[in-house]
Amino acid sequence: MSQTVPSSMQAPSQLLSGAVPLVGRILLGAIFLISGFGKIAAPAAAVGYIASAGLPLPQVGLAVGIAIEVIGGILLIAGYQTRIVAGVFAAYCLATAALFHNNLADQNQFVHFFKNVAMAGGMLQVLAFGAGRLSLDAWRTR
Repeated sequence: MSQTVPSSMQAPSQLLSGAVPLVGRILLGAIFLISGFGKIAAPAAAVGYIASAGLPLPQVGLAVGIAIEVIGGILLIAGYQTRIVAGVFAAYCLATAALFHNNLADQNQFVHFFKNVAMAGGMLQVLAFGAGRLSLDAWRTR
């Protein structure tokens, strides 16, 4: 009696191993790039927001936020050191949810909190499964 391998257990297609992870990285990375460039464009507003959360050294927080969002966004999209970047972003998303969007009685904050939690989940998927075939990580291992 011969058995056939279920399609769910077959090797992934070229699309699933290449283009889909690339598009996913672009979509995930875009929000961080936009946010980071927004902080660069309006640093006083960003410092004020950080200070309003009661965090110490808001200027340092701004510099760290910009570095994580812009550099990390570029690295994620390029697929370079992707698992490390995704791990940093997962932690960053959970930290920003807890520090800046913790008033869950406010509908807007509730949505932002769970948006950040969902993005952390997406980053954990990237951490677990890697950047995909169309990435600098894959190119470096050839």
